[in-house]
Formats: sequence, C-alpha cells, structure tokens
Amino acid sequence: MTRAAELFGQPLAVLNLGLTSFADTLRQCGTRVVQVDWRPAAGGDREAMAALDALVGADGKARPEIANANQEAIRRLGAAKPVLEGIGVALEDIPGMRSDLVLHSGPPVPWELMSGPTRGAIMGALVYEGLAKSPEDAARLAQSGAVELAPCHHHQTVGPMAGVVTASMPVLKVRNVAFGNLAFATLNEGLGKVLRYGAYDDTVLERLRWMQRSLAPALGAALQAHGPLDLQALIAQALQMGDEGHNRNRAATSLVIRALAPHLVEGKTAPAEVGRVLRFLDANDHFFLNLSMAAAKAALDPTLGIPHSTLISAMARNGTEFGLRVSGLGERWFCAPAPMVDGLYLPGFSAADAAPDIGDSVITETYGIGGFAMAAAPAIVQFVGGRAADALRYTERMYAITMAEHAAYKIPALDFRGSPMGIDLLKVVDTGIVPVVNTGIAHKTPGIGMVGAGLVKPPLQCFVQALVAFAAEEQRGRR
Repeated sequence: MTRAAELFGQPLAVLNLGLTSFADTLRQCGTRVVQVDWRPAAGGDREAMAALDALVGADGKARPEIANANQEAIRRLGAAKPVLEGIGVALEDIPGMRSDLVLHSGPPVPWELMSGPTRGAIMGALVYEGLAKSPEDAARLAQSGAVELAPCHHHQTVGPMAGVVTASMPVLKVRNVAFGNLAFATLNEGLGKVLRYGAYDDTVLERLRWMQRSLAPALGAALQAHGPLDLQALIAQALQMGDEGHNRNRAATSLVIRALAPHLVEGKTAPAEVGRVLRFLDANDHFFLNLSMAAAKAALDPTLGIPHSTLISAMARNGTEFGLRVSGLGERWFCAPAPMVDGLYLPGFSAADAAPDIGDSVITETYGIGGFAMAAAPAIVQFVGGRAADALRYTERMYAITMAEHAAYKIPALDFRGSPMGIDLLKVVDTGIVPVVNTGIAHKTPGIGMVGAGLVKPPLQCFVQALVAFAAEEQRGRR
C-alpha cells in the first residue's frame, strides 16, 4: 500500500483556519474538526500589513527604537502616582478655560455633526451658565459660533459621556505627583436624567447649582482637612473589593466617603447640609468614576509625545466618532465612526433609542482598569450584560494587546495578576483584537438622558489609520 493510500485510508481529522462555515459543513458529514480562530494580520488590509512589516523585524519583535521608546512609555505609565489634591473651579484652574468656552468629550466635532446627548448637554450647560435663557436659545447660540466648542482632552480634562465642562463648574484637581502634571474632571452627578447624558430640565440644572453652591465647597474643605487622597491606593483597594473603575465604583465611592466623612462632620458646613452631602454620595455609586477618569488622564498624559512609541495615550468618543492618540504621534487624533453599544436597557427603552458610543470614560480602559479589569468585578455583568465568566475572559484577552501588567492593580480572580497595562498599537493591528470597553448608553434625543449600559467594540479602522501614519512618520525619520 502506498503512503497516499495509507493516508486516505485513515479516519479524516481536519484543522480548519478562518471561516467557520467550512468546519460546520464537515461536522455535518461526521468529520472531526478543530476550529482555529485565525485571521490575517491587520484584518488583511494590505497597507496596514506593509506598515507592520516596516515596523517589526524578522523575529516578530518591534524595531529597536520602537522597543526602547515603549519601555520608556510603560515606565512612565507604571510610575504614575495620581492623587486628588483639591476641588477648584473650571475657569480658575483648567488651562485655557474661558467663559465662552464649552468643553465636550471625545475628539473635535462641530455642532452640526454632534450627537444628541452632546448637544443636549451643551444646551443645558449654556442655560446653567446664564448665557442662554432656554435650551432652544442655547442651541441657536452654539450653532452661531458665539461660543467655542473644544475637546476636554485639549485642556487636560476628561468628561464622562457627553463630558461637558463650562466656566463655573466645580472640578476635581488630580496631580500625578511622579511627573507634576494636573488633570481635571467635573464632579459626578449620578445616573439617569443628568447633564452628562444629555438631559437639561430644571431638576438637572438645580442639582448642578446645588453641587456648585454646597457639595463642592463642603468636599473641598473636608479634603483640605484630610490632605490629598491617594487615588492609586484607592483604586488598588477597590479592585480587591469588586470594582473595576469604570462602571462599577461602589467600593471606591465608599472608601472616599470613609476618608472624608469625619472631616465633613467636624467642619463648618451646617449639619443639615452635611447630611445632604452624605446622602448624595451614598446614593451615587458612580461618584468615583470622575476621580478614576482624572487619575487615568493624569497617568497617561506624560506618555504622550515620546518619539517612536506605539503606546496608545488616549482613547475617547464624542457620540459621532471614536478617536485615539498614539504616544509617538503626539496630539493627532485618528478617528472612525462611533459604534453602537451592545447592552441592557432601562424599562421602556430599547436599542432604537440609543445614541452611538460616547464619552471620555474610555480613558480608564486606556489606563488598564475599567473593561481591562472586569475580572476583578464579575458583578459588573448585571449592569452591562453577559455572564461572570465573560468578565474573566475579557480581561485575559487584553493581555494579548498590552505591554505590561500594573504593579499596584492586582486582580484576585487571576491569582493577583496585575491588570493589563499599556495598549500597544502594533499588537492591536497585528492581532485584530480591539480594547474591551464597558460604558453607559445615552438616548439619541437631547434632553432625555440615560437609557442603559453595555459593552462596545472600538472600530479597528482608527487603529489601522494610526499604524499607517506611524509607519510613514518612522520612514520619514529614517531618511
């Protein structure tokens, strides 16, 4: 018997790469099949594959100058020490802030292309500031160009969801003491009908005014009495208690209350108002979100602008586009259409009501917490959908596209392995694995607010664009 006859006389077993339909057909015929989840690098995009070839050596490793730059970028990210040092006012503290400037989340976007939630938040903010008498008047003002609209990221700031920041709003002042830089965020309003989800009725504006009038001064005085809050230590502890730092912040918010409550009680704020402040914090499990976002922004900003580095220094969405910045390419944005969120909806709402993905809160995933640390918070799936096993799987998958593990942010369910840290543009495009992000969902119509929460896949397209631009920049530098 020939070797060919011997081969074809044996029971057939097939290793199938790529399309599962081939494997399904063979299984229907009773053939044993092993399916391999394989895809070509860069999704088969020839330009991106050529860019990868130019940046990666024959050994599969990044060119030496890229590897060295990435070592420096990840060193800076791992060395970051974000602390909350005060509560200020946007006009007084945010660099470049003016009374006629409105900051929003995500990359730059003109009024004409803004999503419903972003428009709603801007309309509400202009009424809150007294620059407009009604939401309709505010819309006309924003469209006229009489006020400037700019990204939070361009002013050392991050904003959740619509992310709107205006001059008189109180802001958290977070300093990265390892490098001295500051980052800012507003105080979190809570969930539901709130400005950051595009709502702007009287209850929303009155809550904002109370936060400016009472909440911020009371917390600021308590923080001054306590001293700076070590946000890295709080995040690390919260990950041990079931948080992930983006959509589950119950433990971290509780830790902030524990730290500041004695100083609130002992301070000069009237007892009745102290009670209202504590009740507000107790009812708002998301209060820590804005702190974790500002901590992440403060940690990541020193990584921006390192020549040759492929570390992702920022990701953000404005409800129209998803954008990212790469360390070695500085302040340039690479954008693609914002995807829809796959999630759970509040009673009375459905996917038909949802706006596209929105908000600067993806800075937490860029930092290595949030969706990247979902294994620490299996209960998060009750809020965003899925099963507890999915939370573990999401985190484990992120190690394939990151450069290191965070020394402080340990995940108990993974035998205290550090959270995946430092998204590598090369690895994202090479593997086709995009960062996992959990997020809230806003109504597509201005004025309504939150309708749900879920998971979203960033568009690979913007990563591919960034890689091609990075390769071109590297090629110019070698000439």
